[in-house]
Amino acid sequence: MPKSIKKRILKKTDDTEIEVQQKLYSFKDTLKERQTTAIKIGTGILIVIFAVGGFFVYSSNSQHKAKMFENEGYRIYYSQQTQPLNREAQYKKALDTFKKAYDTKNSPFSLFYIAASYYELGQYDNTIKALNDFTRKYPNNKEFIPLAYQKMALAYLKKNDISEAEKALDSLYNSKGDIYKDFALMEYGKLLEKEGKAAEAKKKYEELAKKFPDSPFIEEVKAKLAEKKAG
Repeated sequence: MPKSIKKRILKKTDDTEIEVQQKLYSFKDTLKERQTTAIKIGTGILIVIFAVGGFFVYSSNSQHKAKMFENEGYRIYYSQQTQPLNREAQYKKALDTFKKAYDTKNSPFSLFYIAASYYELGQYDNTIKALNDFTRKYPNNKEFIPLAYQKMALAYLKKNDISEAEKALDSLYNSKGDIYKDFALMEYGKLLEKEGKAAEAKKKYEELAKKFPDSPFIEEVKAKLAEKKAG
């Protein structure tokens, strides 16, 4: 009787070990890739943190330095001088100091006083240029916008540019708040009188008297209205 052939049962132990090792190596590779990615991300975050931190430090230092220049410029601008030549030197020095402040860190304060210094030096074109920059950059600055339009109107009046002076006075009158609106009405009325527009000038004076009874111009405007009434 022939012997029965026994089927050989293949052991899967070796294959299993190989598979486990392959998975282990694959896991290690994946872990290594993730660690590399994590390091890259961490490095990127640190770079951003240092960059932001550096920016804030620089910004803080610039702001402090600009403030020092502003305070010094303000002190020089308002210091009392008696001689005309000293006054000119005073405003030149103030201008230079406010420019340093503005170059260090832009601010409406510095830019306005740059324009104001130009005005005191009789440089009316530079005054107007600086004030146009101001109204373009800081249109919502409630503190300085009325001052800017007032100074602009005065500079145009010095240049005898009536049309532009009237535009500046209109802008001043239409700005937020009541500061210098009585000035705008008074000066506009005077300009209208010079142009021979007495009726329009009277309306400006009447509006001033009605809306701003405590204005420093009230006595002058009352006198003008009395003259017109008598005339």
